Amino acid sequence: MDSVNLPYFDRILSAVQQEPDSEAVQAFGTRHVHWGYFSSPDLADPSTPEMLAAAEAMSQRMSAIAGVADGARVLDVGCGFGGTIASISERFNNVELVGLNIDGRQLARARELVRPRPGNKIEFVEGDACRLPFPDASFDAVLAVECIFHFSSRRRFFQEARRVLKPGGKLAVSDFVSLTRMLPFTIPLHVANLVNKKHFYGALNPLMFTPWAYRLLAQRSGFHQILDEDVTPNTVPTYRFMARMANNEAGRAMTRVQEAIAKWGIIRYRLMSFVAA
Repeated sequence: MDSVNLPYFDRILSAVQQEPDSEAVQAFGTRHVHWGYFSSPDLADPSTPEMLAAAEAMSQRMSAIAGVADGARVLDVGCGFGGTIASISERFNNVELVGLNIDGRQLARARELVRPRPGNKIEFVEGDACRLPFPDASFDAVLAVECIFHFSSRRRFFQEARRVLKPGGKLAVSDFVSLTRMLPFTIPLHVANLVNKKHFYGALNPLMFTPWAYRLLAQRSGFHQILDEDVTPNTVPTYRFMARMANNEAGRAMTRVQEAIAKWGIIRYRLMSFVAA
């Protein structure tokens, strides 16, 4: 199994132990650890409740494009603290939910926080997204909410997702994607990631991945793409919230740069859905 190097999770987990009542823990340590979907993208300074609601809205959109329904068996890969699993359990009946993560610490936190609603089943499994420890055709839906860039190979993950999905099952992915015409502008970001494997977000799979590359990857993996939605404007307030949460000027500067990159269209936040052919 690949080693885990995610400094931002190290910081969140440390805060959970040392500052359990802090605003940062309330925002990112109790349910979701991903960008929010804001219906009012011009929100200048989101509060913690607004950030939590937006993160929940993102999870609900992801489960919708994955076709999650009553009675489904669902795999959430890179499940974090189990927020999306909890969201699905709260809204659907007779579902079997499996959260997978390579980091046992995140799973321990998920097991503390998440309990199934009566009639539902929840299991958390430690494992590698590129070597899924599940039988063929065992899930109706697979989700990868803002985590695929951490996997060692998008290609291998798609192949594994296709293997464990039933025919007609759906894969839903959210990712930071570059448009082809913007690729030259992502080169410095990609080089910086290769040089510095220990930066705040850990080692990232190449950022130079385009919508066209996803369509080709899907086709070669036995999927047909049915949705590709750019929701970048609706995620921008997340950067403003994170800038307020940063505990030093370097962190605030980093989030301001990330917001500019999103606004300029260099890296776009996209929701994508694929059906197993």
